[in-house]
Amino acid sequence: MTAVREALVLPALFLTVLLLGALRIGDTTVLEPPSPFALVLGALLLRVVVQSGTLAPERLLSSSRSGLENVNGGVALATVWAAAAQTIAVLVPESGVPHVAFNVFFFVLLLNTAAAAPDRAQLLRSLGVTLGAAFTLKFVVLHQLSAPGSGLLKRALQAILDGVTLGALIQEVPHPAMAYTALFTVVLFLIGVVLLPHREARPRRDLVHATPERPRQDPD
Repeated sequence: MTAVREALVLPALFLTVLLLGALRIGDTTVLEPPSPFALVLGALLLRVVVQSGTLAPERLLSSSRSGLENVNGGVALATVWAAAAQTIAVLVPESGVPHVAFNVFFFVLLLNTAAAAPDRAQLLRSLGVTLGAAFTLKFVVLHQLSAPGSGLLKRALQAILDGVTLGALIQEVPHPAMAYTALFTVVLFLIGVVLLPHREARPRRDLVHATPERPRQDPD
């Protein structure tokens, strides 16, 4: 990894994720930092990223590096953690049952992923699917349920959720720009994770099964 990527590109990318994810656009636009629980989830996600080899912390912090290089590496690690927490926070609904359900979902999923110990390729695929699904549930499904009116998709969702108290699922309808900033946040975070200094995959050793030799037949 080049010094420019470590000292400039990665911190700038993850700080952009942190700022975009903190935006709450409405009548007044505010910056909302990740909650303490989101920080816990971010730490779990960082652990999984390290465990899978997607991030090799020894390439950012080690005794063989100079003091300035270790400071740069520490800043990069801190921004990864903050960006991970903020990405999760922007995908969690603001209140009610969905807020609790999404937090529990992320917590259990990250623990399960750590137990499964995926490699880098598996983690990147899983992370893309998980964050994409969470984005769809919050900004498409819950938005349609909470938005005024009775469109076709809303009627279909209400039919599927027949028997569920919709009042427990209704959220405050976000500003239309929030979906775009959240999507941009998720995409930038995934790009940043791909660019992290990672461990080289070890070549797999195929097991060679020796086939028993057939006994030779002496010619008559």
